[in-house]
Amino acid sequence: MNNRNNSKQYIISVTPDIALDTGYTYAGGLGVLEGDKFYAAGSLNLKYIVLSLFYKHGYVEWVFDENGNPIPKPQEQPEDFLKNLSAEDRFSIVIRNEKAEVEALIYKFGTAKAVFFNVLSPPWLVKAVDRIYIENSLEEKVYKYIFFSKTVAEYLKRNIELDEIAYIDLQEAYTAILPLQLKIPGRYRLVIHTAGIWGHPSFPREYLKKEFGYEFIENEVLLTEIGLASSQQAFAVSAKHYDILRKIFPHFNDKLVYITNGINIERWMHPEVKKVFESHRMTLDILEDVRKKLVYKLEKFLQNYKKDLVLEDKFVVLWARRITEYKRPWMVIRLAKELKDLPIVFVVGGKAHPNDATGVEYMKIFKKMHMEMPNFVFIHDYDVAKAKILLSSCHLLLFTPFPGLEACGTSYMKAAINGVPSLASRDGGVLEFIVDGVNGWLFGNDIREPIDMGSNEARNINEKEYDELKAKLLKIYQIFKEEPEVFYDISLSAIRSFVPRVSMIRVLREYYPDIVKLPLI
Repeated sequence: MNNRNNSKQYIISVTPDIALDTGYTYAGGLGVLEGDKFYAAGSLNLKYIVLSLFYKHGYVEWVFDENGNPIPKPQEQPEDFLKNLSAEDRFSIVIRNEKAEVEALIYKFGTAKAVFFNVLSPPWLVKAVDRIYIENSLEEKVYKYIFFSKTVAEYLKRNIELDEIAYIDLQEAYTAILPLQLKIPGRYRLVIHTAGIWGHPSFPREYLKKEFGYEFIENEVLLTEIGLASSQQAFAVSAKHYDILRKIFPHFNDKLVYITNGINIERWMHPEVKKVFESHRMTLDILEDVRKKLVYKLEKFLQNYKKDLVLEDKFVVLWARRITEYKRPWMVIRLAKELKDLPIVFVVGGKAHPNDATGVEYMKIFKKMHMEMPNFVFIHDYDVAKAKILLSSCHLLLFTPFPGLEACGTSYMKAAINGVPSLASRDGGVLEFIVDGVNGWLFGNDIREPIDMGSNEARNINEKEYDELKAKLLKIYQIFKEEPEVFYDISLSAIRSFVPRVSMIRVLREYYPDIVKLPLI
């Protein structure tokens, strides 16, 4: 690792999902983050290789029956995505005492390359790797990720000189068994993207014994522990996340550091906002004019979901993210119902995992409200393309995770660089960017201790924080109506304060300081 030559440094990122601008290869925040890294790395001429799985039927598409019940369906990969894939390699690995045939399909952007491993046989493994994070049994899940690690190991040995690899970054715990079979000391680093204790999966030790011959002491092998033990360094993705992880894994504190997540500004800043910002002509009047044009375009987009919707003289509030309990979707439900007589339109976008019964129930509620309430729009087919429209065009973003459970979050970054301020709970990376009343608004408490979501303590926290959220939202609405210059001053402050600090170039430079030597802009 000494005397590194920049022309011979490969950066490897191993991730279960990645969100490109085409294809269904992601499920949520991790995938979008890795997609932003991929495009930024390609634009910086880095030798950056992302290794992931090829999911023939993507993640999940939701439709609704005549009673408004959500029905999950597989996603067919779009033709334009498939046409941009090319076969780079074909090989076999042994898993469950069988030979599995694998095809490496590649997608390129500049110097960056995404490699998707397509299972050709046997049929049981083809089925296990069919969709992202969706399996029919624990055994299917375990073998999916054992396959992933074995395939990554074989691909690297076949296609890259191992001594030319600078870093192998393991994104989340499911990738952490790779070092059990491909031993390259000093190259592995683990990036942890979850804050809650529940976000650290384990595998029964008998599977790891069968496949690798290791005798683990515990019946359930915690994958994050394996990743931490075998990695030279481990990263939290925000300052608060770092503080929380140090309490969960105190025996690995010497390895833990943090690099706060960012976004690819080229990908997420609306062209009209970007043009004005980069011309240094961004004033309150010009920003207000641009914002009104984007809201008009948003109206046309939302009319695809609610044809009679009119946004003129309305305040548009967005809640858009994965639909699961700790994100507190109930907050936007209560707000929309309690404020239905005000000219506020609530737009909700997101999907639930098919096996998350609570999340699916929220989708059902959202659909019912969409059908019955004129001030509520539900974007049930939320994806990257729609996120770009919504996050750049609404007036205010709600960011509402239960404190201590969001590792970082990036939606408020994507909104802010477009002049859309957030009303956010004090969680994740928000605390590093939002100054209350200056470039956005905050509510709730900065809690850093694990709290059971079903406990009385959590219920008391929720009620107190909802009351503060509602009061602040009404205050923000009043400012928007009565003091628009104050509102747009905060919008302008959001752009000016976020753009220099949330850039993915900054993130890549912090992860790879010996390789990325560029200004933080």
